[in-house]
Order: sequence, then structure tokens, then C-alpha cells
Amino acid sequence: MNLYAFGKGLVKTVLSPLYRFEVIGKENFPKDGGILLCSNHINALDPPVVGMTAPRTVHFMAKEELFNAPILGSILPKVNAFPVKRGMSDREALRTALKILKNGDVVGLFPEGTRSTDGVLKKGLSGAGFFALRGNADVMPCAIIGPYKAFRKVQVVYGEPILMAPFRERKASAEEVTEVIMASIQKILDDYSVNK
Repeated sequence: MNLYAFGKGLVKTVLSPLYRFEVIGKENFPKDGGILLCSNHINALDPPVVGMTAPRTVHFMAKEELFNAPILGSILPKVNAFPVKRGMSDREALRTALKILKNGDVVGLFPEGTRSTDGVLKKGLSGAGFFALRGNADVMPCAIIGPYKAFRKVQVVYGEPILMAPFRERKASAEEVTEVIMASIQKILDDYSVNK
């Protein structure tokens, strides 16, 4: 068993007794090909929760500071995370993400760039659109609907894939594609609720 699979099982074992996870739309997740998995970001637990519920291995882009943490820094590369410098153009992170996508694998990122403290979806950064257009990948929108409170339901909803071919054909901008991605995430947030 590789460390990613072990970590996925460990996260499930630790978190499942605390929260009542409901995963919706896993059947929408393409079984192969490059996928950019884009989710809203409401809690530090979001990356392991998305990784736990996604049907494919996810390579997460994580802020560089986390890789300098004593224990976490040595674990992250072994569970397919790679560093990105925040607030600047990080060419190495760009190259890494594009290579993963072009290899037909899944890159996970949170287009808002940081956690939303009030749960309201913020404007997405244009990097999401850039990766979607340049990475020869389609986009899987995802929404995490909380709150993360003990013994309460947390929904992880995977929407319909956003096919990128039409956007590439008409040379759409990264900003436009990011807006489409964020609108798809917002639609999931509007359509689902832990109270439904």
C-alpha cells in the first residue's frame, strides 16, 4: 500500500466518527484523463476531505510554508502535494501542475487562494483558468458544505465536469474560464444544503 492510500484511509478513520460525511456526485468524476479539481475552501480540513472522497488520486498544490513545517513538510511530498509560492508567479509550481495534468492525472486546488471565513465563495484567482486551458484537462467543480461541527453533516458535492475544448477553440481568457469555474461551484452551493 502506498503512502497516499494509507493517508486516505487514516483520514477517513480519524474524521468519519467526528463528522457525518455525505458524498454526492462521485459518478460525475471522469475515470481517466487530466482533471483540474476545483473546490471552495472553508476549513483547513478541506484538502484531506477532498482527497478522502475523490475517486482518483489528487495532487494538491499547497502553500510553500507548509513544506517548512517539521513533520508536515516531510509528509506532504509523499502524499503527492507540491509547493506553490503565494502572491507571486511560481514558475516551478506552474510547470509541475501542467506536467501532472498533461500526464492524465488530477491536480486539486482552491481557486479562492485562501479560506473563506464566512463561508461565502470569493472571487477565484485566474491561475485556475490558466491551468484548465493550458493543462489539456477538463475541470471538476466541487463544493464542500459545512459547517465542520462535531457530529454534524458535511457534504462534499462533485458537479458535472466542465469541458475545456470549446474554451480552447475560441481562445477564451484565463479570467473568463475562472469565472465559469467559480459559477459552477456557486451553483452547487446554491443547489445543495445540509438542511435539505
